[in-house]
Amino acid sequence: MELNHQLTPYLTKLRLSGILQTLDARSRQAIDGQWSYTEFLSRLLEDEVERRAQKQLTLRLRRSTANSTKTLETFDFAFNPTVNRQQVLQLASCDFIRQHRNVLICGPTGTGKTHLAQALVHEACRQGFDALFTPVSKMLQHINGGRADGTLERRLQAYLRPDLLVLDDFGLKPLQSPGPADLYDIIDGRYEQGSIVLTSNRAPAEWPDVFLDPLLASAGLDRLGDHAEVLVITGASYRAQAQLRA
Repeated sequence: MELNHQLTPYLTKLRLSGILQTLDARSRQAIDGQWSYTEFLSRLLEDEVERRAQKQLTLRLRRSTANSTKTLETFDFAFNPTVNRQQVLQLASCDFIRQHRNVLICGPTGTGKTHLAQALVHEACRQGFDALFTPVSKMLQHINGGRADGTLERRLQAYLRPDLLVLDDFGLKPLQSPGPADLYDIIDGRYEQGSIVLTSNRAPAEWPDVFLDPLLASAGLDRLGDHAEVLVITGASYRAQAQLRA
């Protein structure tokens, strides 16, 4: 439309060029509905606000590195009745993030711990929080690499900065030095400053053995578990069931 051609340079200069995506449609609606100038402008600005919000959400989800398909909508609560649905939905409100509290998800392999943890990442991103999902072993390897190139502090900050940090598969692999110290630094640095969601197929009673250092284990787990919410999952494995059906 001629109108688009006239407005393009102005909208571009004001960084509002996204309005051009719906300008034609809104113009036709305004004419047909006999909108006032104020209503027409209001609808265009609503479109722009929605576009920017969606763009920011997409960016937060991409930075989180969470699997885009692992959401609460795709979680099969019916498969495993031991999952406390009400507790999960309460966690999805993200109040624990606002309160800087942690969530510990424990249970056997294949029972949906990682799926639920990533679903909480999605909910956090939808509510405007920055989140990061990472396996514990991958995080510790990345942090340790900073000792070789002088980026240790910057790498540590990458895990301290997000509102929510999800540490997946804690205890799956033995922690090798300096892993226990680095993990403690993350837990301590986030204590009462940001939230951690931790998943593990080990019972909490076994966690001190993972650190290989009684002092670090005591201090780290004390901070991790302080006012934390615990979600325990038992029952059959989704993956094992899927293999049986295959």
